Amino acid sequence: MVQNTMFISESTLRLFTEHGYSTLFIASFLAATILPFSSEFLLSLLLLNNYNTVNVVAIGTAGNVLGAIVNYGLGYHGNKLVLQRWLRLSADEIHHAEKRFKKYGLFSLCFAWVPIIGDPLTVAAGLLKINFGAFLLLVTTGKCLRYVIIALSIQSL
Repeated sequence: MVQNTMFISESTLRLFTEHGYSTLFIASFLAATILPFSSEFLLSLLLLNNYNTVNVVAIGTAGNVLGAIVNYGLGYHGNKLVLQRWLRLSADEIHHAEKRFKKYGLFSLCFAWVPIIGDPLTVAAGLLKINFGAFLLLVTTGKCLRYVIIALSIQSL
């Protein structure tokens, strides 16, 4: 097991690695919602502890895409006031996400994994009632490619 971590206790590290796949799914889901959370550290930790690369990438992607679907659903079924109160998205963030989405089109969803702009993009896709099949394909592609790149980077260490 990888030890030498400065910011995480040994018991927390053990918890992450003993319940790796389920913890990764939850972390990936939370990272794709408006909550400030990151799954890359845990994904890297599992890979460094010899978890199966394909499983890690698939589970991380599934959790992350499910979080994006929740954002899409909130945008689709919610209104801007609800999004501002529940998700704490400012009117300005929603406006910029819609503007960016309209400017770059559907393919901007391939960048739903990018910090700061990704989550509002998935909410904007719902607000704009973007076709769910296209949303799912593009978001899944972008998020999966990100995890593949991270996995390849970790394996090259």
